[in-house]
Amino acid sequence: MIPFDVSACPLAGVNLIEASAGTGKTHALAGLYLRLLAERRFSVRQLLVITYTNAATAELWAREGKKVI
Repeated sequence: MIPFDVSACPLAGVNLIEASAGTGKTHALAGLYLRLLAERRFSVRQLLVITYTNAATAELWAREGKKVI
């Protein structure tokens, strides 16, 4: 298995993060999201982030300082 390096991942195109539970997928997703905001100057409205669990969604919202309803 190749370790995922969020700082070296290309920001162009589509990125698929697929791994087992507890391996840092949500952390990697948050890192890519923040890099797009900071390095590419995207606005929040320009990005689509998809997760498949309520826990991952809640964690991403918490990292952004927002409440999950």
